[in-house]
Amino acid sequence: MRILVFKHIECEHPGIFRKFLKEDDIQWDAVELDQGEPIPVFDDYDALWVMGGPMDVWEVEEHPWLVAEKQAIRRWINQIGRPFLGVCLGHQLLADAFGGTCGPQNPAEIGVMNVQLTDAGMADPIFKNMHRVQKCLQWHSVCVTQLPENTTVLASSDDCRVQAMRVGDQAWSMQYHVELEPDTVDNWGEIPAYKRALENTLGPTGLADIKADTDASMDQILVNARQLYNNFMTQMK
Repeated sequence: MRILVFKHIECEHPGIFRKFLKEDDIQWDAVELDQGEPIPVFDDYDALWVMGGPMDVWEVEEHPWLVAEKQAIRRWINQIGRPFLGVCLGHQLLADAFGGTCGPQNPAEIGVMNVQLTDAGMADPIFKNMHRVQKCLQWHSVCVTQLPENTTVLASSDDCRVQAMRVGDQAWSMQYHVELEPDTVDNWGEIPAYKRALENTLGPTGLADIKADTDASMDQILVNARQLYNNFMTQMK
């Protein structure tokens, strides 16, 4: 079993999922799209994960590789038909690739917040044995504003209707972050674009505040990460 991972910045990787993959002796290969690495052929891969990043889905002039990435996402889901998982930017790219629309998130969601599973989410295999209300880290100023066809909303929050969705039968994505590790907030806080967005939303003490909130919720976040990972892996068998 082997997983292909699309990355858009060094610090946004599969996070705690790397530990789970190592424990399960599952190999994974990362493609550093922002560094110009080419997308490989898909024949040897059983799942595609698309991670977060500081760019927006419509910034194709600044990041022309986004065009090829969206084409690859469509090809993976339409032709390969194997499980897909998108996180944050990966969530938005899935929507955009299949004719949905993304736009500004107003207000921006940055911090430890709750999301709530819809009835469809409670019944979906990706959230099996998980609570309806889940605490998670948000760090986004863009959201899905129009769903693609054949899409089901699986989770929402007060300010963001599409927190999680499924496109078709085997493509899942989350606007929030499910891959956190204890040092994630520290690492992301060193990225100028992320720090600027955080301080614009939470003020000059925002990094310390979000770090404290994340630390306080980390046990619950890690339990959710393990269960979601297990649920996803079940879909690969």
